[in-house]
Amino acid sequence: MAVVVAILAYLALVPIGFLLWKTFVVDGALTLDSFREAYSAIGLGEMALNSFLFTLGTTPIAVGIGTSLAYLVLRTDLPGRRVVGALTLVQLLVPGVLYTVSWIFLASPRTGLLNRALEPVAGAGAIDIFGLGGMVLVEGLHLVPIVFLLMGAAFATVDPTLEESALTSGARLSSVVRRVSLPLVRPALFACVLIVVIRALEAFEVPALLGIPGGVWVFTSRIWRELNAYPADLGQAGAYALSLVAVTAVGVFLLSRLATRRRRFETLTGRGGMLPRRAHLGRWRWPMAAVVFAYLAVAVVMPLLMLVYASTQPFYAPPTSSTLKNMSLDNYAEVLRQEDTIRSVLNTVVLAAGTATIVLIIAAVAAWLVVRTSVRGRWLIDGLAFVPIAIPGLVFGVALLVVYLRVPIDIYGTLWILLIAFVTAELAFGIRFASAPMHAIGDDLEESAYASGASWWQTFRRILVPLLLPGLVAGWIYVFVASARELSSAILLYSPGNEVVSIRIWELYQDGHLTELAALGVMMFVVLGVLVGVAVRVGGTLGIRQL
Repeated sequence: MAVVVAILAYLALVPIGFLLWKTFVVDGALTLDSFREAYSAIGLGEMALNSFLFTLGTTPIAVGIGTSLAYLVLRTDLPGRRVVGALTLVQLLVPGVLYTVSWIFLASPRTGLLNRALEPVAGAGAIDIFGLGGMVLVEGLHLVPIVFLLMGAAFATVDPTLEESALTSGARLSSVVRRVSLPLVRPALFACVLIVVIRALEAFEVPALLGIPGGVWVFTSRIWRELNAYPADLGQAGAYALSLVAVTAVGVFLLSRLATRRRRFETLTGRGGMLPRRAHLGRWRWPMAAVVFAYLAVAVVMPLLMLVYASTQPFYAPPTSSTLKNMSLDNYAEVLRQEDTIRSVLNTVVLAAGTATIVLIIAAVAAWLVVRTSVRGRWLIDGLAFVPIAIPGLVFGVALLVVYLRVPIDIYGTLWILLIAFVTAELAFGIRFASAPMHAIGDDLEESAYASGASWWQTFRRILVPLLLPGLVAGWIYVFVASARELSSAILLYSPGNEVVSIRIWELYQDGHLTELAALGVMMFVVLGVLVGVAVRVGGTLGIRQL
């Protein structure tokens, strides 16, 4: 307990301490000037309302679609469910900046493919992606894979014989889902809501690329403006960020209260049970499959096809018969000739793999302490882990930058500072992936091992870890991909020679090299796809083929 708390306290409290210092201390004296300036700014009410509406719209889209897909894939006889799971994970591989750019290709008022197709019927610019509606749609769709992974891990662990008993007793499938399935995974569902809310509040790419051009400002875009000012106003940026910390603190408190009632959600015990069968969708089987694949076509296939198309063009223009004749691989050749790009790919793979491994090792032990023990103060683990993700990556990057310029640890200008930033930012998600399935595992399995003379380490390694593998592997995949996609903190911590792929994509977008950006994005997608495929394959050999 002491070791885990010490690690989390160092990672979380050092940057939050700097944030508080820069917000409340000026010239060595305590002051509230930063708060007064920040919250008396013109347009603050509209910005707060935009942030609220952005989060309120994003959350039901991501949680609703992600949970539905997880249940259909893991619990029902949906046709093509393996393809559905694979395509949902494919969407996870696309960085936020790249996914947003692909939607600009699709729905830009002047050059978007969808607007060109609808122009004869609805007129020019029928769909405007630049605005609050476009922000909600793109961010919500982009967060669906996170919910799918977390809820998939929970559904894979909960004993499905309870659902089968309800079905054989004559209950309708909709009633079983509402009264049995969802209540059993309530901790994971609440965690998904909390994670999506936090992700939406701290989202940077979508508000920057779709909101600012449309005149829609949220907290993160205002923070970006304050940090881009000269000199950077860290006090006002910190004042805005502390509002997000307060929102997260309330969510973590409620989640910790739910964790204390974990016995209500235990279904996997030492008693065993018969091998369950999947729920039958009946006459809704094929209509449901049509709806799911229609969603995947819009959310995954079309954006990826637009990126592939753009990567083959000398300059971007909407697809026509003449532009299709100009397709070539010149952009890929140009990207491969750039040493900075190749180095950024290698840096990204090393950082992402290192981050995922470190996070899941710490998260497995931390989740055990939070869920399985009655140690006083264990709520500190959840609280400390969630503090960094409540701070927007932009502010968190500045905090780490100044901290490690002041302390006698020579890591600035190296990959180590990026590794610290990524591990700190992803620890909370690692703990969620480890703790969600742990709620469904009864104590009697461990008690039997202890009674047989096993040590804590033997019990943890040979009983709990194998049962947690669906959640741990899902968490490793998510943390790996999330680290590879990270932009907001990396953009302030990288130095020449230590760029990651997300930085290169952002630079290409800022310079207007859209076709080279698309080529680099497609290459990154392929590399991440291969690595994640290997991880899933390894997971399958360990007995988690359900994922």
